[in-house]
Amino acid sequence: MDVPTEMQHQAMGYDRAATMFSPDGHLLQVEYAEKTVRLGSASIGLVCKDGVLIVADRRVRDKLIVASSANKVYEVDENVMASAAGILADIRILIDQAQVLAQQHRVTYGGSIEPISIMRMIADKKQMFTQYGGARPFAVALLIAGVSKGKGYLYTSDVTGNFYAYHANAIGENDEKIKEMLRKDYNDNMSIEEGIKFTLKIFREVLEKNFELERFDVGYTTNKDEKLVRLHGEDLKKFVK
Repeated sequence: MDVPTEMQHQAMGYDRAATMFSPDGHLLQVEYAEKTVRLGSASIGLVCKDGVLIVADRRVRDKLIVASSANKVYEVDENVMASAAGILADIRILIDQAQVLAQQHRVTYGGSIEPISIMRMIADKKQMFTQYGGARPFAVALLIAGVSKGKGYLYTSDVTGNFYAYHANAIGENDEKIKEMLRKDYNDNMSIEEGIKFTLKIFREVLEKNFELERFDVGYTTNKDEKLVRLHGEDLKKFVK
């Protein structure tokens, strides 16, 4: 009986370290981390004509948890926000480091940091943990969205530390299904308000009977103000018909 290639590699120990390539060129620990990311709750980011937007599914069902302590849209600086999918403890560490970098930039230069600078730092950190022994990769995919000099930017990094700029993107659970909807219906001329309606419509189709407004954390930054605005719960009712 033929044994699947992945099981052969496990038996031979190619998945025991993030630094060890399998014979067919895979870093198995990195691929395991990518599977973990797809178990995390989904987030959608959009670049709109008047700013940038992130809508994230908090997926918190326990009524004993204080909802405000389970935010999925994180403030990096007043003009930059982030959301992530994967292991929450890993996410917290990366966001903490991003916030420190943003404050160091503000103290040094007297202004807000560009979103690309945040993305590069996080991507470098994630790549480092795929190259050196003694530590596992960060099991995190990250959306960074922000406004700089009156223009909105959206970046996504994967587990390996690779990143790209996007017009719209999704991470986490059902990400491929959501991306197909984005490719079909996304329009870069939509406003932030239209973007919120659009993303909530996508989540309604994906989650079906599990769709509840209380699940979602929404953050946006306009090109004009460059300040993070949060919406959740009752604030979202006007965006859903």
